[in-house]
Amino acid sequence: MLRFLLLLILVYVGLTAVLFVFQPRLVFLPHIGGRELVASPADIGLAYHELWLDTEDGERLHAWWVPHPEPVAVLHFSHGNAGNISHRLDSLRIFNALGLSVLMYDYRGYGRSSGSSTEAGLYLDAEAAWHWLLDEAGVAPDQIVLFGRSLGGAVAAELAARKTPAALILESTFTSVPDIAADIYWWLPVRLLARLEFDARSALKRSDQPTLIIHSPDDEIVPFSHGQALLEAAPRPRGLLELRGSHNTGFLLSEQSYREGLASFLAEHL
Repeated sequence: MLRFLLLLILVYVGLTAVLFVFQPRLVFLPHIGGRELVASPADIGLAYHELWLDTEDGERLHAWWVPHPEPVAVLHFSHGNAGNISHRLDSLRIFNALGLSVLMYDYRGYGRSSGSSTEAGLYLDAEAAWHWLLDEAGVAPDQIVLFGRSLGGAVAAELAARKTPAALILESTFTSVPDIAADIYWWLPVRLLARLEFDARSALKRSDQPTLIIHSPDDEIVPFSHGQALLEAAPRPRGLLELRGSHNTGFLLSEQSYREGLASFLAEHL
C-alpha cells in the first residue's frame, strides 16, 4: 500500500511538472489544422489584399485585408488557439455579408507568420493589426470593431482595454486561462502553476465600449458560465447572444440568429 501511495504521489508530481513546463504547448496549437494555408478569400468570391504586418518587437505577421465596397464598419479579427486564417472563411463570409471590411491576421508562430507564440507577443500582434488599420488603411478608431473568438477573445479584450474601439465582440471566450484550466484539471493546483493569464474578465473591467458576448450553453470546451461571467464584467452597454451547438460550430448551426444578433448590435452601436 505504501508503494502504491508513493507511486500515486510521483505520478501526481510528474503531471504537475508537465503542466507547468509544457503549458504554452497546451494553449497555443498552431499545428492543429496545420500551418499551411488551405484556402483564400478568393475561394468564396471575395477580393482581398495579402499583407505583412511588422510588430513592435520585430516579428512579421501574415494577414488578409478584405475590404467591403460600402462598409458599415471595420472588423479587427483575432482567431482562436488552433489553425490559421485560412480556416476562418465561414466567418469571413458572414462578416462580409453584414457589410464589414475585415482584417484577419495570424499570430506569431501561426500560419505564415514568424516567431513563436507567447502571451505578451499575441498582445503585440493585435496592436500591430490595430496600427495598420489606423496608419495604412486610414480607418478611425470609432469605426473599428474588435472581434475575438475563444483565445482570440482574450486578445481582443486586452486590446480594447488599451485602445478606444467602436465596439467589442467576444465569442466562445473564457474568463482566463487559470479559470478554464481549473475547470479541466480540477484535481491539479493549476492556479498556482499558471504561467499564462489571458485574463479577459480583468481586461473587460478596464475597457469602455459597447460589448457583445456570444456563447452557447452547449459549448463543450468553454462552459457557458464563462460567457455569463464576462457579461457581468463587461462595461455598459452590453449584451448576450446565445448560440446553440458546440464550441467550434455554434456560429454555423445558429447562423440565422447569429447574423441577426450581430446585425442588431452593429446597427445599435455604430
